[in-house]
Amino acid sequence: MAYWPGLGSYTLDDEHAMWTATQWGEHLEDPLLEQPFVASPQGDRRAIFHLDVRLHPDDRELTGTEWAEAAHRLARAAGIEVPGEATGCRWIAVQAQPGRLDLIANLIRLDGSWHTQPAEVLRHLSAEARRIEQDLHLVPVRSTPRPQAVARHAPTAATQLAAILAQLADEQTGPLATVRGLVEHTAHQVARQPGAAGADTAHRLELIARRLYAVQQDLGDTAGHLSAAVQPRVAAAPPAVRHAAHRSP
Repeated sequence: MAYWPGLGSYTLDDEHAMWTATQWGEHLEDPLLEQPFVASPQGDRRAIFHLDVRLHPDDRELTGTEWAEAAHRLARAAGIEVPGEATGCRWIAVQAQPGRLDLIANLIRLDGSWHTQPAEVLRHLSAEARRIEQDLHLVPVRSTPRPQAVARHAPTAATQLAAILAQLADEQTGPLATVRGLVEHTAHQVARQPGAAGADTAHRLELIARRLYAVQQDLGDTAGHLSAAVQPRVAAAPPAVRHAAHRSP
């Protein structure tokens, strides 16, 4: 869907449009081979940065141009792409699933240095995602309507705990979803390594990702049960109002 500006100097005409997934992966991993002594400030060489963004289930389908715009804006928010800089990081954005965009970058820059992301990179990405939602007229993350009867009362402790559990289980912005995505990406990378050991490790990582998904489901169910437990404390709407409510097709 999108890629770093310097890719054209590595290809002939539109050659990159015909690359396979393996070739794209090798292109992103090349800096690790070309710069064997570059390491992060912590001394490791885990140079692959992976960010996935997903649409709200009620969002409209975006065009390729809109996805590309979102990818470039998020790359700039993460500090991976700096307009006018010729020695930045290699990155691409792909769409392997509908409604989802994966931005993958190598943190080793073209000049051989290690790209150090801002300390508040997650806050920058979150703020940019909210601006993209507004600019593209998408469903905001926290737009779930609340009944007026609930809004008139201060939230109870049970309501607050249910909200925390729901946030943990959220498939769009929840921390467990982010961790699961990283585990799935690592499993994919490990599976490409030669030998039976790589395949076994990849399988174990896939099982871990499945368990994380099961934990998300359990947290979501628990949040629902906790919310339902406090519902009787809220006055029910009059029958006339309740029957008058309708949903458009």
